[in-house]
Amino acid sequence: MRRLLAAHPLQGETAVKIDWVKTVMTPVADGKLFLEVVGVHKRFTGVHALRGVSLQFERGQIYHLLGENGCGKSTLIKIIAGAQPPDEGHLVVDGKRYDQLTALQALSAGIETVYQDLSLLPNMNVAENIGLTSELAQHDGKLARTFDRTALALTAERALHEVGLPSDANFQATLIEELPLATRQLVAIARGIASEAQFVIMDEPTASLTQKEVDNLIRVLNGLRAKGVTVLFVSHKLDECYAIGGQVIILRDGQKMSQGPIEQYTKAQISELMTGRQLSNERYRDTEPSGNVIFEVEGFGRDELFKDVSFTLRSGEILGITGLLDSGRNELARALAGVVPARTGQVRLNGTTIRLRSPSEAIAHRIGYVPEDRLNEGLFLDKPIRDNVITAVIGKLRGRAGQVNRAKARALAEQIVQDLQIATPDIEKPVQSLSGGNQQRVLIGRWLTIDPAILILHGPTVGVDVGSKDTIYKIMQQLSQKGIGILLISDDLPELLQNCDRILMMKKGRLADQFDARHLAEADLYHALLSEAA
Repeated sequence: MRRLLAAHPLQGETAVKIDWVKTVMTPVADGKLFLEVVGVHKRFTGVHALRGVSLQFERGQIYHLLGENGCGKSTLIKIIAGAQPPDEGHLVVDGKRYDQLTALQALSAGIETVYQDLSLLPNMNVAENIGLTSELAQHDGKLARTFDRTALALTAERALHEVGLPSDANFQATLIEELPLATRQLVAIARGIASEAQFVIMDEPTASLTQKEVDNLIRVLNGLRAKGVTVLFVSHKLDECYAIGGQVIILRDGQKMSQGPIEQYTKAQISELMTGRQLSNERYRDTEPSGNVIFEVEGFGRDELFKDVSFTLRSGEILGITGLLDSGRNELARALAGVVPARTGQVRLNGTTIRLRSPSEAIAHRIGYVPEDRLNEGLFLDKPIRDNVITAVIGKLRGRAGQVNRAKARALAEQIVQDLQIATPDIEKPVQSLSGGNQQRVLIGRWLTIDPAILILHGPTVGVDVGSKDTIYKIMQQLSQKGIGILLISDDLPELLQNCDRILMMKKGRLADQFDARHLAEADLYHALLSEAA
């Protein structure tokens, strides 16, 4: 493998002292409490995940739980949801003390959780998934042999309508596995609404949603707040948190750093509290790509998903592709990676026409693809970090007897871990033990092993905290400086503006516009995105 990054490539991450942390603390406003977390500690092998965390949650209030991946957010959520017990401390739910909650006790108490992995059953339909929580709570954790289909349809219709999804019988009968990720996200939220929960935890609920769907979700959250429902909202997108309003809770290294009304904090203050260092919102690009055209796409199309897509990519260029959920951008990304091949058009790499009929063909042409859904499409969660890194080149690591050369595999994985600064004590640890940002770096590192000419990054910072975003952006820039052509498919507008040279916008399956990212305001890009014209 050609060396793509220096051993210690990332600079400017020295921790800084924060003098104003305690000055922004404000008492929770008077009101009836639904939940108290009192002095909670949680330890795992070698990790003190939560360190004496105490929180109070009022009815009818929205709380934004913020912090870097690995700060303890997921552990706190699981303790509140009854998925894990605390080692010390206790919970008080609606006046009743629990040294630990079980999942059924949490459901019965009105605590509903929309996890980042959604926890939907793919072989059940939409209506059945929406009614799942109520069934489990009512039948002591067991599902009835048959659902009350009439009641289920009425419940699902109401909940689907509230989240802006179709509520007709055909959609209710659709299997979850047949739905796109963004739609599944909304179904999971609908399940929380249908259960008439008193406390709803939403873990990265907007990770796969477009701005239009996010606006709809904000409307849903305001409706829940008006009904007296408490919402614990976990997100890395600060603009959404400001738009929603409410309280902010900031964790770092398992401790509560600050809490107060979100309007009292600037983005810079929140980022600094989360990471312990100052982050910049300036563009990461400081040079204009001058390399030759290495990748040409002409007349690319697949049925009604996308049509007549043509563009070029230069060596060292970062080209952004954006659009709403139904624009065809996601399908185009998969076609370029050979996952769902195009039916029309052609692709040239360094002037030679190539075929992309499968992922293996894309790999053979040194095209790497980081999918949007790393948990289900990218990583082997229960396998070691080492195995996840070497997957794309495992054939080259086999000896004459067909056995993988373990020494070479380990050396390669260790080099990637060092180059991308993946935080792990051992590459034999399962990749699911890593934080989201580190998991994403493992996935990027996998494709560095093929010495890529083209790297397709599909939503590379979905579900990633601000500190890890900063790291991934720096990695992206360094790879482009090595001459790798990067396609960044994203609906995160600041991400596109900070990192790209050009931005292509898709609408209704076609390329509708092109922008020079160096001279483009976010407001202009946003208005162009929502414009109906294609």
